[in-house]
Amino acid sequence: MKVLFCKYESSREAHSNVSDVLDGEDIDQVQELEDEFKSYIGADYALATSHGTSALHLAMLALDLKRGDKVVCSVNAHPKVPEVVRHFDAEPVFIDIDPDTFNINLDKLEAYLEDNRAKKLKAVIATHVAGQCSDLDRLYSMGTIYDVKIVEDASEALGATYNGKRVGATGADITCFNFSSHLKKDVCNGGMLVSNSKEIVERAKLLSAHAMGRDEESLEYIYDVTDIGFDYSMSQLDAAYIRAKVQEHDKNLQRVNEIAQMYNKALDGVAHIAIPKAINKEHPYSLYIIKVDKNRDSFALELKKHGVEVGLHYIPLHFLTYYKHKYSLKVNNFPVALTTYQQVMSLPIYASMNDKEVKYVIDKVKAVALTRV
Repeated sequence: MKVLFCKYESSREAHSNVSDVLDGEDIDQVQELEDEFKSYIGADYALATSHGTSALHLAMLALDLKRGDKVVCSVNAHPKVPEVVRHFDAEPVFIDIDPDTFNINLDKLEAYLEDNRAKKLKAVIATHVAGQCSDLDRLYSMGTIYDVKIVEDASEALGATYNGKRVGATGADITCFNFSSHLKKDVCNGGMLVSNSKEIVERAKLLSAHAMGRDEESLEYIYDVTDIGFDYSMSQLDAAYIRAKVQEHDKNLQRVNEIAQMYNKALDGVAHIAIPKAINKEHPYSLYIIKVDKNRDSFALELKKHGVEVGLHYIPLHFLTYYKHKYSLKVNNFPVALTTYQQVMSLPIYASMNDKEVKYVIDKVKAVALTRV
């Protein structure tokens, strides 16, 4: 048997929406998606983008990030996070992580903000690893106290909640979603920028279309350019497919949670394995990350031999050649991230996994664990 790390999933509704586009139906799929997404999240404004990375880059544009500005982020994040900062010749600042959630360590973040009050300190980008949130109330309070914008990278947190509210409507200045996130590639690409700030979204919307402004009462081909923007637009086909994906997401999350509980029950107490620590009952398990106490890579290779694909979230940013050399970083600069990186492994978890596949993964993880000494 082979169990993929992630599997492309479609539906009748997705096919129907895509057919509407191909048949030339007079439906603005992007506008429909934005309206439906606002309603789903509970946010005031939503702007569709070509990819999740586009949404994050556009967020930096909307915040008017400039050369020399500083943006703080977790050292355990996808490379897109510091990448969008560097595109402005601004500086990412890395913070070590919490050993249980793998998210940014709020104590260390607060200490950094307290010691580095400056005009150049512009924002904090908080990544929700596996969709699990940190203490967001505390994070937002830091944003107010230290006058920095809070941007959430919710690539793995679609549908996740914090104190009963969906991520994206909990108080961040901007939240960015990715509909084809790291190692979960789909047939479409797309992202979404959401905010309750009309000013931020209006600026983002202008910049997302080359900063081309039009007078709605004038001829359609008359425009002016008032700033430096880019093209971040989502296609009608992508929007059509993603609309169905969002509509089905809560049902899929229920199945993912069922799988997570099967993993929890079967793997809890297995020697050499530590299951995820849920800091509250709202963990969405969009990733199921276990810790292997030793020889993680050999463990993963053994699983691969048995047809079980696994993922890694993430290689710490200070391990990557560009950032290591650019900022003269040492592997021991972030000890928690270093230890975590040597142990973590993401198991397959998605709604279309059947119980037989889940049991197969469990059996193989247990079998490989037995060979550890």
